[in-house]
Amino acid sequence: MTSRSTRLGVCVGLWVSILVPVQLLAESQPNILLLVSDDQRPDTVGALGNQVIRTPHLDALARQGSVFTRAICANPICTPSRGELLKGCSGFRMGVRDFGGKFRDGFASLGEVLKKGGYRTHYVGKWHNQGRPDTHGYESVRGLFSGGGGKWWKDQVDAHGRPVTGYRGWVFQTNDRQMFPEQGVGLTPDISARFADAAVELIQDEDPRPFFIHVNFTAPHDPLLVPPGFADAYDPAKMPLPANFQPQHALDTGNLKGRDERLLPWPRTAQDVKQDLAVYYAVLTHLDQQVGRILQALEQRKLNDNTLVIYTSDHGLAMGSHGLRGKQNMYEHTINVPLIVRGPGVPRGATFGTQLYLRDLYPTVCDFANVPLVNAVDGHSLRPVLEGAQETIYPYVFGYFRDFQRMVRGKRWKLIHYPQIGQWQLFDLQEDPHELRNRVAEQAHQATVDQLRRELLRWQRSVSDPVIPQ
Repeated sequence: MTSRSTRLGVCVGLWVSILVPVQLLAESQPNILLLVSDDQRPDTVGALGNQVIRTPHLDALARQGSVFTRAICANPICTPSRGELLKGCSGFRMGVRDFGGKFRDGFASLGEVLKKGGYRTHYVGKWHNQGRPDTHGYESVRGLFSGGGGKWWKDQVDAHGRPVTGYRGWVFQTNDRQMFPEQGVGLTPDISARFADAAVELIQDEDPRPFFIHVNFTAPHDPLLVPPGFADAYDPAKMPLPANFQPQHALDTGNLKGRDERLLPWPRTAQDVKQDLAVYYAVLTHLDQQVGRILQALEQRKLNDNTLVIYTSDHGLAMGSHGLRGKQNMYEHTINVPLIVRGPGVPRGATFGTQLYLRDLYPTVCDFANVPLVNAVDGHSLRPVLEGAQETIYPYVFGYFRDFQRMVRGKRWKLIHYPQIGQWQLFDLQEDPHELRNRVAEQAHQATVDQLRRELLRWQRSVSDPVIPQ
């Protein structure tokens, strides 16, 4: 364990010029296993209160470690969200706020920092950012899944017979772009098992250096395909609708006709949503099995006591909540992400309501790894929270989606702004956790609205946001 002064020096993210020799660090460096799902609602883990879904391995991970219930992704689309995790910085600062965004120079990726700190760094699964994994510090790549196979694409349908629009032309490939279309073009029903196979192989490697294995699953992103053996896993007729299910969204979010939203017809019906949820849950239960295989590989090598395991997702998903299907929104079911941490120095069975960002995982990992940061980051280490030295990191957190949506959330209240249409929403998350009653026009809460608008404006100015509320 590092000293308190060393940890705090890492947490603030200042540039460090003195590197401790790798051989001296190795004795205190845990292995790092970072597991990231894709489009997973924060309420889809049994241990976190879902009475329908079956996730025994994630449930066990939560019991053995700590859960954070108020982690957010900040920008709820894949590329920028994963970019924030890679760089430890807001998209406003490191340059990626949408698909196809380019990282600004001067921001080391997490893999680069850990590699310099003596780790063997490995990447598995979905790659959806600029460059390739090896240009971000990953010394080996297995089970890489990315775009570029469009010439092999043939139209497909999902479990409900609807045309596939997601992951069209994606294939397994090597880091230098040798592609394997014979393994499937686009998502396949067993794809989570393929990623787990690669992760297990890496864990079984006898290399004496501590490892950083970064696994990016595609599940449960659309297209929803029934995994092998899961045809009857969940009965659509028995699937409960989200508590905030609505046929249609009341406001123009700026993405009501986007690709994600076109996955279900309008108005949303209970039958359509239940059918989607049944397959969505099946995909997640299959994913849970694969996570279990990876964790079993750690146990078989007797690495549990010296491996920091982090499980999270790049963002949530609506799945019928608020009349939406996709992820481009600021509601809790989407902006929040599941976050479970287990390992040395992490309390067992603890739950934290600390507000935080996905980008905080970058300095957290470096903190536990005893590896200094090489450039300033926006994130803050969660280690002081886990060790009981700190309760609050951010009194307010902020979310954004293109120029269409902005959000500020405090301990109890959330304010959402839709700049293009001049609309606001205010939700009392304590009394109305499903965000069904917009209270922005209620005179009794104008002081709260004013305070949150000031906080939002202050943040927008600090990041030079081109969208400033009037």
